Amino acid sequence: MQDFQVLFDHAERSALLDPVYAPYGKLGFPAPPAGRPWIFANFVQTVDGIVSLLGADPSGSDIAQSPEDRWLMDLLRAHADGILLGVGTLLEETRLGRPRPRGPVFRIMDSTLGELRKRLRSGPERNIFVTATGRLHLADHNVFDEDAPVEAFVITSPHGFLGMMEQTSTTHPHVKLLVAGTGPDVDLLAAVQLLRERHGVEYLLCEGGPSFYGAVLRHGLIDEKFLTVAPFEVGQQVPGEGTALRPTIAFHEGFRKQDAVRWEWLSCRRVGNHQFHRLRRRP
Repeated sequence: MQDFQVLFDHAERSALLDPVYAPYGKLGFPAPPAGRPWIFANFVQTVDGIVSLLGADPSGSDIAQSPEDRWLMDLLRAHADGILLGVGTLLEETRLGRPRPRGPVFRIMDSTLGELRKRLRSGPERNIFVTATGRLHLADHNVFDEDAPVEAFVITSPHGFLGMMEQTSTTHPHVKLLVAGTGPDVDLLAAVQLLRERHGVEYLLCEGGPSFYGAVLRHGLIDEKFLTVAPFEVGQQVPGEGTALRPTIAFHEGFRKQDAVRWEWLSCRRVGNHQFHRLRRRP
């Protein structure tokens, strides 16, 4: 792995003076807002803004193809009390058998960065999945096993709770089930408030997917994002798939110009032809 070339960086200093930061440089975060976590996202995209190639190559790693991007993912995970994901990401990677049958566990793989997390954050790594419908069979996924190396949460709606309750009270009592909202959808603001109040989550890393990220963004809950830009271009229409469109980073109903989300460009790094940006949402 190569060191990151720092082009500029106006963000906070690291909370710890630790040599593990040497390849990247400083990485600090502001205090979380009252009542909810500070939520930061991490994505990789092509030059033309595509975040999934779909088909047999749907994940961010298929776009990045960069050891530095993978290391940065672990560095960001080290600063998070939990990783927030839409359940669609888990289902898709499990369907493809990635990285193994019964799907992934979203965790720090670099042992040095795992030790950094222990110095920064208290408690185990957490995977927190959001599903409004509750149509999720926990036994189908590695991440919900009792001996999984992360603490697993499922956040659902009152409707989804009826489908999840039997599993979490019998076969998977170690999985934490939270209900947020009063109707058929998950109330995302209530969800992150519950994570802060009941489970002490102060820093939350959103890893998508794009439709879920778009929903969190529309609720005003993305405080900043780390964006890797890979040096190639693919186009939005999938070859040979008719009208199938590859998603962009915020794959959701858009904003009018006056409502557009605006960002402050906090830092920029490069490794070869890969760009590594950090942006913070402006009020």
